[in-house]
Amino acid sequence: MKSVLTFVAALLLAWPAAAAVEIEEVTTPGGLTAWLVEDHSIPFTALEIRFRGGTSLDRPGKRGAVYLMTGLLEEGAGDMDAQAYARAQESLAASFGYDAGDDSVTISARFLTENRDAAIDLLRQTIHAPRFDPDAVDRVRAQVISGLQSDAKNPNAIAGREMSAAIYGDHPYASPGEGTPASVAALTRDDLLAAHAAVFARDRIYIGAVGDITADELGVLLDGLLGDLPETGAPIPGEADLTVTGGTTVVDFDTPQSVALFVQPGIERDDPDFFAAYILNHILGGGGFESRLMTEVREKRGLTYGVYSYLAPKDLAAIYVGSVSSANDRIAEAIEVIRAEWARAAADGVTETELQEAKTYLTGAYPLRFDGNGRIAGIMVGMQMEGLPIDYIATRNDQVNAVTLEDINRVAGALLDPDHLHFFVVGRPEGLEGAAAN
Repeated sequence: MKSVLTFVAALLLAWPAAAAVEIEEVTTPGGLTAWLVEDHSIPFTALEIRFRGGTSLDRPGKRGAVYLMTGLLEEGAGDMDAQAYARAQESLAASFGYDAGDDSVTISARFLTENRDAAIDLLRQTIHAPRFDPDAVDRVRAQVISGLQSDAKNPNAIAGREMSAAIYGDHPYASPGEGTPASVAALTRDDLLAAHAAVFARDRIYIGAVGDITADELGVLLDGLLGDLPETGAPIPGEADLTVTGGTTVVDFDTPQSVALFVQPGIERDDPDFFAAYILNHILGGGGFESRLMTEVREKRGLTYGVYSYLAPKDLAAIYVGSVSSANDRIAEAIEVIRAEWARAAADGVTETELQEAKTYLTGAYPLRFDGNGRIAGIMVGMQMEGLPIDYIATRNDQVNAVTLEDINRVAGALLDPDHLHFFVVGRPEGLEGAAAN
């Protein structure tokens, strides 16, 4: 069995990075839609299934239910308890992964062609008949609570929690999708069944498949796996009403190094200026050691080991976020430099050299993302959820290259907002004025 599993692991990396990705849209006889990349060179298929909604679907007072439910999907199904289920999966050399985020619940399946039918039957039981046995619920619940208790002592997690609570108001985004120790401890089996019903429905499915399977075979497989799910799940919440004002919030925490998250309103993924904003962020804080923030905060002043920023266009809110850590007696200077760089980029934009270097990197690195069947399946599902066209992979670099210096500097002036850049600092910073966290 070990040799078979090693073979499967090797197949995960078998797709050549430079290969053209030709996507076919498949409509099953039962009306489901999926994107498929056929590759019959190896007897292996990766299947990615994503359900929109995620932990945002938690009912009031039941925070953490979707997350806990997702963690229990592999802990027994049908007439198999957790151990029997694990043995069945291992005997098939199949790999199933489950994940719950703010906006989606994801199931990732990898299986050999010779075991396809049996693997899909096992996965079907996972989706349709999870057991939620008391011993499994208690075990996974304890793991989740342990993680939450660790987060309560983690400056990065504390900063993220404070930031979310401050900017998202009463939206589900405002609290951790994993729940709190108290909310998770109070969840019942009925709560998990309700979370399962909220998530798994036909009206929110996105599917990608890559590997040794034809369109007709995929159609039959998906109808058997998902075709009899309920038509609709729980309503997805409305958009978050962002509250991001300039300033600094300090969370007192006994540590020699302060951690800071900084945030301002962001840009939606479907905004015509998204690519200009994306390149701008690469230059400002997303480009590793070549970014302006890294140059100014680390290289020139030695204030940190790392500083970065990224665009975060979630389904129900778009923010622009960054992070920096520094000694308590130096974090104030690091924040001052970041604010100054934010303001400089907003006022003066970027240079033609910076733009061309960013384009070269971003277009050259893009093909490296397609380094395995599973990665490609995940990318295709992400494209569908973002409403991108099926030929996006072929046109993406053209869209990057189409951004002009005039475009990016116009977007810099409109997007970057030093007056609404807020820092959430966890530690005992010296010489830093800011409101104390509640």
